[in-house]
Amino acid sequence: MIGIEKGVLESCKTLRHVKQVHAQILRSKVDHSNSLLLELILCCCTLPSSSSLHYALSLFTQIPNPHTRFSNRLFRQFSRGPTPEGTLLLYGLLRRKGTLLDRFSFPPLLKAVSKLSALNMGLEVHGLVSKLGFHDDPFIQTALIAMYAACGRIMDARLVFDKMSHRDVVTWNIMIDGYSQSGHYDHVLRLYEEMKISGMELDSIILCTVLSACGHAGNLSYGKAIHEFIKDNGFRVDSHLQTALVNMYASCGAMYLAREVYDQLPSKHLVVSTAMLSGYAKIGLVKDARFIFDQIVEKDLVCWSAMISGYAESDQPQEALELFDEMQRQRIVPDQITMLSVISACAHVGALVKARWVHSYADKNGFGRALPINNALVDMYAKCGNLVRAREVFENMPRKNVISWSSMINAFAIHGDADSAIALFHRMKVQNIEPNAVTFIGILYACSHAGLVEKGEKFFSSMINDHNISPQREHYGCMVDLYCRAKLLRKALELIETMPFPPNVIIWGSLMSACQNHGELELGEFAAKRLLELEPDHDGALVVLSNIYAQEKRWDNVGLVRKLMSHKGISKEKACSRIELNNEVHVFMMADRYHKQSNEIYKKLDEIVSQLKLVGYTPSSSGVLVDLEEEEKKEIVLWHSEKLAVCYGLISERKESSCIRIIKNLRICEDCHSFMKLVSKEYRVEIVMRDRTRFHHFNGGICSCRDYW
Repeated sequence: MIGIEKGVLESCKTLRHVKQVHAQILRSKVDHSNSLLLELILCCCTLPSSSSLHYALSLFTQIPNPHTRFSNRLFRQFSRGPTPEGTLLLYGLLRRKGTLLDRFSFPPLLKAVSKLSALNMGLEVHGLVSKLGFHDDPFIQTALIAMYAACGRIMDARLVFDKMSHRDVVTWNIMIDGYSQSGHYDHVLRLYEEMKISGMELDSIILCTVLSACGHAGNLSYGKAIHEFIKDNGFRVDSHLQTALVNMYASCGAMYLAREVYDQLPSKHLVVSTAMLSGYAKIGLVKDARFIFDQIVEKDLVCWSAMISGYAESDQPQEALELFDEMQRQRIVPDQITMLSVISACAHVGALVKARWVHSYADKNGFGRALPINNALVDMYAKCGNLVRAREVFENMPRKNVISWSSMINAFAIHGDADSAIALFHRMKVQNIEPNAVTFIGILYACSHAGLVEKGEKFFSSMINDHNISPQREHYGCMVDLYCRAKLLRKALELIETMPFPPNVIIWGSLMSACQNHGELELGEFAAKRLLELEPDHDGALVVLSNIYAQEKRWDNVGLVRKLMSHKGISKEKACSRIELNNEVHVFMMADRYHKQSNEIYKKLDEIVSQLKLVGYTPSSSGVLVDLEEEEKKEIVLWHSEKLAVCYGLISERKESSCIRIIKNLRICEDCHSFMKLVSKEYRVEIVMRDRTRFHHFNGGICSCRDYW
């Protein structure tokens, strides 16, 4: 009868089936031996529900004096199954009963502790191991190492490891992997050397872990040495080792070496191909990444996400959104990582209609309550020009962390609303949310763009004295920018000279641009030359240097700089403006005539200029730094891309209440700023423009920046 019931139990898929078999056994009056109860309990262990777990334990309590061997078998089954917490519950039950445990009880028990990261229970079990005299058992020691590593106590794991008299390859592997999972990549490499010295035979699993550590640490030379070791010692390079080699080279940015390994593979499986395209995408070679992507026949979610992320992070957000649309057509369900890349792409494009659709999609597909998604949505709406919606998302979040608060503070900052940014910072402190370094970047940025010098200085001091945050280059960069915008250029230079680390390209760039804007040409030339010492091919510095010479009418110097740029193949970044209308993004360049409605656009431009001249508008040629006649300069300034974009917005059908939203890749010039203010007043339209650093809200002839930008 028992044999028959065992066969029946093996076919049970639900707790209900198990209970039916149990009832049949009881009705049949078969001898309810421990063996039969064990089979019932083991069957419950394979079922995932918590009710199955409790039923199994209730059956166990019916066994009067369970043999240790019987308990150990149950320990093993629970620790391997879908409910490892059953191992700990069984352990507690046995301890209360006073049932003895032997050396075979502890490895599965510690395995369950590892799966659950239950450190306190692990410490208790370790104490019992020592009390019972099993601390020298190599299997228990290996399980203790795995437990401490899984619970984030890597130093405790190493203490147990160092006390072992005998270590097998599994023990070494667990310790090396523990260091890798904890981010201690240098320790991985040192322990690997110790393992080689010990004479222990290496396997491909350990080599994969060490290669991964090399990739994370960016240690290309060590990774190459491992590769040579693999070739010299005749290791069979299976798919795992191939992927590890490609990942290592790709993570170190050595894509030519990654490609060598990849090209030698007889078949390009999905995992290794995804590693290749991720490597290309990380260093901005998205065309190469896309080539690999297109070669993959059966693409999984990881592959799609890697390619979308590659586009989003390589300043090609439109391509990221198009690929996401294709992914939808292929019925691939995105995960949170994919959605974060898509939201980031929307933020970069600044397309509000698409942003609203993505938000709706996230809510409908179960991402709406995820904290990282909500944080990203706040940033997305802010960068799409809808500060009101960003704040709505923030206020409605069921849970907020420091990233949430920092994102909202930064949202206010980029929209020039310093008062709201500062108020939110104080509210954050009232709610006992400790600001971090990113929070202070946002609040200093807000002060900088509003000219709040004294408040900025107080926040900078508070960061150091009250919050014990050491300022990084970004914070010093904000302070330099604060002084530069306030025309305190000598104070900015003093701060640069007293910084605890050398200034970078961004800091010299802030001083350089401010000097050009404020007419401090000698200091601007100095800053430009310091910048070019750090990055000789920096297009922005060469352009500013050329502009400074042009402002001083030093046309020979202008010619020399431009000749140098031409010789090196360096060109000025071309200004472009984007406007989203009717679910379509339109792009305009300066003097652009490629748009299908260009004739209407230029006709509208002439009409607007004529109208604005009646209320005092005169094109300003101060920003045109080429050797041309004054009238030619005034004509050029009227063809700026943002003027063409706003004209297109005015001739297009829009909802009565909708505003014109424009994204520009460079800083808006003084003439365009004046132009937009007058257009907003004369044509009674709100214009929201995002330039390289901030938003300008033009309404009724006034800009939100209060002409301080």
